[in-house]
Amino acid sequence: MLSSLASRAPRPLAALAPQVLPLAAATPALRPVLPIRADPLRAPSASMSTVTPPTAIVKDNTRPLVLSGPSGAGKSTLLTRLFKEYPGVFGFSVSHTTRKPRDGEVDGVSYYFTTRDKFQDLIAQHAFIEWAEYSKNLYGSSVQAVKQVVEQGKICILDIDMQGVKIVKNTNLNARYVFVQPPSLDVLEARLKGRGTESAETLADRLAAAKAELEYAATGAHDYVIINNNIDEAYDKLTAWIKEHYQV
Repeated sequence: MLSSLASRAPRPLAALAPQVLPLAAATPALRPVLPIRADPLRAPSASMSTVTPPTAIVKDNTRPLVLSGPSGAGKSTLLTRLFKEYPGVFGFSVSHTTRKPRDGEVDGVSYYFTTRDKFQDLIAQHAFIEWAEYSKNLYGSSVQAVKQVVEQGKICILDIDMQGVKIVKNTNLNARYVFVQPPSLDVLEARLKGRGTESAETLADRLAAAKAELEYAATGAHDYVIINNNIDEAYDKLTAWIKEHYQV
């Protein structure tokens, strides 16, 4: 029996210890880490664009069109062509004035010609949307004249100067503004002299007023500016702009 127990004697501790493998054999092989390459930035495609599209222009024929510019810039010529090409579409807000009629001008069509006293009575009655003194004469656009044009279903056009534009901007008319300007003051002076209607004094007044109007236009006060270097090109620009903003 002792011999059988002896045969079951415990194994040496070294024999019982777990077999330790070399580190290289125990650890799985590590794969090399490749550097991450950043793709170059791509320009956004049309579908990715975040640019807000421009607001569509709302065509509203009840909004008066204010056409302004220095005397001699060509406003009257442009308006004459516009009314001839589009009869019944536009209505001219006939202004009041205290100046004398020129040859061919008709009272109630070109202007309402009146006296200074009567004009000042209308001012006291708040009859004008705007009025101003220009070259020592009074000019004004009446509320009634604009209403009459709109009630007829026409686009109302106001032909007024810088002072009038400033006043209309403070009303609820919600007008649109186009400025017609000459290529230069020298060209304007030549045009005014060519009329043969200006004295040295009135010529100086008109040129001084023109300079002020050009400076005001340079502030961005108008929706659109037309440089009238060629009357045909100026007219094409005016009609193209009107068609973008009104039902014509």
